Amino acid sequence: MKFGTLYAYWTRDWSCDYFEIADKCKKAGFDVMEIGGGHLLDMSDSEIERLRDYCRDLGLTISCNIGPPKDCDVSSSDPVKRQNGVDWVCGILRQMVKIGSKVLIGAFYNCWPNTVIDGSKEAMWERSVNEMKKIAKVAEELDILLCLEVLNRFESPLLNDCDEGIRYCREVGSPNCKLLLDTFHMNIEEDDMAGAIRKAGDLLGHVHVGEANRKLPGMGRLPWAEMGKALRDIGFDGIVVMEPFMKPGGAVARDVCLFRDLSDGADEKTMDENIAKSLVFLKSAFLG
Repeated sequence: MKFGTLYAYWTRDWSCDYFEIADKCKKAGFDVMEIGGGHLLDMSDSEIERLRDYCRDLGLTISCNIGPPKDCDVSSSDPVKRQNGVDWVCGILRQMVKIGSKVLIGAFYNCWPNTVIDGSKEAMWERSVNEMKKIAKVAEELDILLCLEVLNRFESPLLNDCDEGIRYCREVGSPNCKLLLDTFHMNIEEDDMAGAIRKAGDLLGHVHVGEANRKLPGMGRLPWAEMGKALRDIGFDGIVVMEPFMKPGGAVARDVCLFRDLSDGADEKTMDENIAKSLVFLKSAFLG
């Protein structure tokens, strides 16, 4: 396993200085920095190459995280929105080649967040699978892994548990289409979190981690040792990425519905120290 974190731990908006974040990731002991894939569409080739080289020199690899806007929804009954979604994701995939990123994750089987049933769930599902097959072909050509994030019922109506994720991936039928299981969402939807990991098996391509209230791993009550044992049992060798949200205020907190300070008033130095301690805890639980 490799370990990383989402850049948004250190920012209140969905933007940042990635060079500063890369330095923080390296100092904390991470192998991977997870960036906003949509940002690549706004970066010039020279900017992308500079960030690629900077991370490479630090020994960091890059994964990309996306949540499509409403006009880029591949599950929509509107064919224009579906085509927008395919074009948007495939555009990010092509930019990922330039930055050397091999993993795209997120709930890009619809828009995010989304709690609206467009017609029926079955119709949304069929439209989404059909468009995802097109995206998966491009991913295969570019040798990029698609990891579809299973979300709780309050953020998407489509893939809410591991069973639905497995069925969706099998219907897409691409070796480059796998699952992302997130401990925050699993805590809401799964009866047995370790059991869901074992059920996913070799379809599990990526893991997101955070406590039940989205604090750093080790600050709450989730069964980390049990989940770590399950990951080892299935031979998981992908990336485990922390996705904690701790500070209220700004677009990030608004979008993840965070309205109170979970950091206990931590300053930047303490935030850095806390995530480094959490990584030590997580490695102990997951690596055995």
